[in-house]
Amino acid sequence: MDDRTSALDTAHARARDFLDGLGSRPVWPTASYEEMLDALGGPLPEQGEDASSVVDALARLADPGLAAIAGGRFFGFVIGGELPAALGADWLTSVWDQNGALTSLTPAAAAAERTAGGWIAEALGLPEDTAAGFVTGGLMANFTGLAAARHRVLADVGWDVAQRGLAGSPPIRLVVGEHRHDTLDLAARYLGLGRDAFVLVDADADGRMRPGALETALSSTAGPAIVSLQAGEVHTGAFDPFEALIPIAKAAGAWVHVDGAFGLWAAASPGLAHLTAGIDGADSWATDAHKTLNVPYDCGVALVRRRTDLVEAFAIAADYITGSSEDPMDLVPEFSRRARGFTVWAALRSLGRSGLADLVDTLAARAARFAARLAEVPGVTVANDVAYTQVMLRLDDDRRTTEAGRRILADGTAVLTPAVWQGRAVLRCSVSSWATTEEDVDRTVDAVARVVASLA
Repeated sequence: MDDRTSALDTAHARARDFLDGLGSRPVWPTASYEEMLDALGGPLPEQGEDASSVVDALARLADPGLAAIAGGRFFGFVIGGELPAALGADWLTSVWDQNGALTSLTPAAAAAERTAGGWIAEALGLPEDTAAGFVTGGLMANFTGLAAARHRVLADVGWDVAQRGLAGSPPIRLVVGEHRHDTLDLAARYLGLGRDAFVLVDADADGRMRPGALETALSSTAGPAIVSLQAGEVHTGAFDPFEALIPIAKAAGAWVHVDGAFGLWAAASPGLAHLTAGIDGADSWATDAHKTLNVPYDCGVALVRRRTDLVEAFAIAADYITGSSEDPMDLVPEFSRRARGFTVWAALRSLGRSGLADLVDTLAARAARFAARLAEVPGVTVANDVAYTQVMLRLDDDRRTTEAGRRILADGTAVLTPAVWQGRAVLRCSVSSWATTEEDVDRTVDAVARVVASLA
């Protein structure tokens, strides 16, 4: 126990040092992967060290290779920060060391997940009995929702995929938008649905699926169908028009899945809920709580309208497990796993309904400020209609845009990440952290202006 205490004391001190230095450290790592291999690598030591020394060495050696994601000026990819209550709960989750699989073994972990899942459904306006499975991230949340969909659409035509597998089954059509996220393709591959199963639907200039194109796609082929829609295109932040699309899909007998890794949370804001209007008519939803909700990593959430669809896709009996009808393991593709519900429970309890709405509204307001300030920088064009938390910018040609991105990372003030949209190089700014202030936005725009001026 003395080793545990000293290790935790050292970890706490080094964590405080890291957090206290977030405002001044470069946001992008200052050391390369190769340098980190040199620092952390080498042969396995012959003799061990005491726990406190190991923790201290890890903090010291890893520091140059860490990005300041927990600060207010990391806008790369779509990565949130860590709300204080969620961070504290994550530390407790590690100390408690609970396996989140069974109600009998870890009833507190199971109850936290059941409660947090219910709170999410309530906050987002989803059906009251929506079931929630806690998984690693957005990819596995999509996988889990699509696995339930695969089971159900085949069962509806008399095929038991759990018993008979996919060989010889009626082919499933996976109807997706032109600008779907790549994790959807990977989840489909895990589920045995190859590219030939995809039916692509045209999208508008911001990536929204076109209702007429969906109607044509569904009427042109027959058989079991899953329609995957999107709440928040990863480049533009655009939302599919759910009120128009979902009735079309339902009229064709399709299961409707919504990939809402970061955008699903717009439903929690009275001012932004119009973006998700009609979303409650879907059958499954996927989100990633480490994005907009700002809990630590390893916390995706798969939400499914009917709990039985998840149970029939994932539940299994083992003679050594004393199970119950409420076991979390029946809703996800894992047995042993981290107890992920504690951090979500803590985040939502710390925010409350009004605080959650304020969090979402503030992220969107910071993005709007970004767009307005960037539009004032000579040579910079904002390349999307900023309706939520995503901002894209570009310069007058691809080469200069790409070079600007490289220089912004080297500058160290903030992180924006490169992408390609409609065949053009862009820099993508995702406002996802609770810690981002107006000053962080202004400092970042000033850094962009410096870099653009240096290119001239």
